[in-house]
Amino acid sequence: MRLLTKRDRSETELRSKLAQFGFSVSAIDAAIARCRELNYLNDERYARERARSLLRNGRGVGRKIALDLKSRGISAEIAHQALEDAEQEYSSTEILSDLLERRFPNFDYTTADDRERRRVVSFFQRRGFPLDQIFSILKSRD
Repeated sequence: MRLLTKRDRSETELRSKLAQFGFSVSAIDAAIARCRELNYLNDERYARERARSLLRNGRGVGRKIALDLKSRGISAEIAHQALEDAEQEYSSTEILSDLLERRFPNFDYTTADDRERRRVVSFFQRRGFPLDQIFSILKSRD
């Protein structure tokens, strides 16, 4: 229970943590079943909240979020649905624009040298923003 009080976890994450603490497979299965029964453990809820958080904070969009959820043991179907829900709630264009203002407030694409341009574009690409969207925002900011 202590593992679920700080933050939500996926079933795979909880299973892994319990195994690290040396619990038997049968004890882990029983704990997982009980947590599901009490709705303490819900992969759909976890995926939805994780996707919303990553998108809202500008830490990922699209495929980046899907890969993050997959690495946490979320199925492709649940990850896809969570990503769709998050993208309906938050506009990736607005998030990119806000992130550009916060992270690079004085950046001007037209006057920046190639090295600075690559640094800024790479920053957004690592978060999963499409290249055409990045350039569209950068060039419209002039």
